[in-house]
Amino acid sequence: MTVSNLKSVLPCDVHKAWSVVTTASEYPRWRTDLSRVQILGPEAFLEYTADGYVTKFTIIRAKPGQLWELEMDNTNLHGRWVGRFRQRGLATVVDFTEYVSVKKVWMKPFVKGYLKKQQAQFITDLRRAICSESKRIHS
Repeated sequence: MTVSNLKSVLPCDVHKAWSVVTTASEYPRWRTDLSRVQILGPEAFLEYTADGYVTKFTIIRAKPGQLWELEMDNTNLHGRWVGRFRQRGLATVVDFTEYVSVKKVWMKPFVKGYLKKQQAQFITDLRRAICSESKRIHS
């Protein structure tokens, strides 16, 4: 199993960060790596990349404003995504960890780098979404 972690401080309160991260139906509006999301029900959704690659996410645990834990599965990997949220002053500290097992042995040497790249893009897109929404509210 490969573990990848990324922590970041976001310029918003924890409720805003929680709302943006956990509203999967809005992902295509702010995530540059996705073309669409299909909601399967209150506990599951599918993410589609621009290339049509599909990953299924199932919510395992949710503690609003604190923890969002998902199981993820696609043709190449299986694992968990854990997001922790903590208020720090006027900002929010997010701590995102992925625990992944690859389904194809030849992918093992590449999975850590792939996860780091995906996590960095997620944080970049998340920060942009939060900052652009904040500017709209204050304009």
